[in-house]
Amino acid sequence: MAWRGQLSRNLKELRILFSPSSPSSSSTRAFIENNYKDLKTKNPKLPILIREATAIEPQLWARYDMGVERGIRLEGLNEQQISKALEDLAKGGEGLKG
Repeated sequence: MAWRGQLSRNLKELRILFSPSSPSSSSTRAFIENNYKDLKTKNPKLPILIREATAIEPQLWARYDMGVERGIRLEGLNEQQISKALEDLAKGGEGLKG
């Protein structure tokens, strides 16, 4: 998982949106609880924004250079799949660097 330490090379911001009580956000909540500290430790200057809102689908958004954003819906994904989605978003920014 060396890619975790490289998030800030491609991303300018990471946002995680989820519901604090919805069953559809349970895996997202678990992912945050189990991975936030590691991600922040390895990418101390990368803004990792955690946004809770009722009646919202769990989502992961990445902002790259030039304001380009990409998002992935996380509903129905387990922690491992969410990690893979984050890895895909991180690698997706490689071609956007200027």
